[in-house]
Amino acid sequence: MALAIVAEPAPLEITADGVVRVGKTRVTLDTVVAVFQQGSTAEEIVYRYPSLKLADVYATVAFYLNHQQDVETYLQQRQQQAQEVRRMNEARFDPQGLLGSRKVTRT
Repeated sequence: MALAIVAEPAPLEITADGVVRVGKTRVTLDTVVAVFQQGSTAEEIVYRYPSLKLADVYATVAFYLNHQQDVETYLQQRQQQAQEVRRMNEARFDPQGLLGSRKVTRT
């Protein structure tokens, strides 16, 4: 029996919002890369995020390692978007106003 070696696509899907998710889960590429960079093994990642399949985590890590510059660029763009959203929310909802509107009375 001959072993058939075929290339399989990475188990990554891009949502309509441009977020890359792993497999059919809600776990993002950002999350997997972050915990991998912190030293977690594929098995530890699956333990932390049980909706992931071990093979998908290995394939995602392999994709990251093979396309590190592209993934880092994507992650930087996501971080910039998150900061923009944070600034917009802070401008719309003054955090001091939320805390300051609560009066504490002592009896």
